[in-house]
Amino acid sequence: MHHVSPAEEVRAPSAPPPPREHPLAWVGPFAVFMAWLAVDRLLPLANPTKEVVRDVVLVAAIVGFSRRVLPTRAPYWLASIGVGLAVFALWVLPDVLVPQWRSHWLLQNAITGRITTSIPPTELTPLMLVLRTTRAALLVPVIEELFWRGWLPRWLQDTRTERVPMGRYTPFAFWATAALFAAEHGPFWEVGLVAGVVYNWWMRRTRSLGDLVLAHAVTNLVLSLYVVASRDWRFWM
Repeated sequence: MHHVSPAEEVRAPSAPPPPREHPLAWVGPFAVFMAWLAVDRLLPLANPTKEVVRDVVLVAAIVGFSRRVLPTRAPYWLASIGVGLAVFALWVLPDVLVPQWRSHWLLQNAITGRITTSIPPTELTPLMLVLRTTRAALLVPVIEELFWRGWLPRWLQDTRTERVPMGRYTPFAFWATAALFAAEHGPFWEVGLVAGVVYNWWMRRTRSLGDLVLAHAVTNLVLSLYVVASRDWRFWM
């Protein structure tokens, strides 16, 4: 029997490392969104012009930073719609069941902040309602899911995010992301935490950013329709 010598061995070429991801592709639109919220009241623009300019800026940020990483498919779309509806129900349920729930000191305090409406209800004309609903359903889910599910959990596991596949689970990344997502929602932190856990779980199950964008979009769309129908503007901080 002929034995293959080391020199005769045919070794399969090692796979090339994945191309390095640029953080701005995932973080850029979210950073622009947060910056706008920080300076919104200082801008010398009146509504609805300000709302239109905001949407144009956000679309430009998404296209400019993230066009190469935007998801194009949601293979579990039907279940993702169900997840989005479930998160909406969880979001409004405490306030529906206990009308004074949101006034508890654990929810509104010096750390979490207090509920304030970014636009006075008297300015919420039909055009403004359409603009806000459209942004909540189409732009915010893309911006937030790129950051919260597409980038942050992977970055917490390895700063070279291209090494971490979508949906990879570690307890620290899962719960740190959920906690920070909750903190982003201020006086709604407790339902924000629940939503963050559900969305993180769904990302772990599907490993599909498109499905997370769809679920988040359904939540925001139905929540916006609920706000308009009930005129409970607290949910539009």
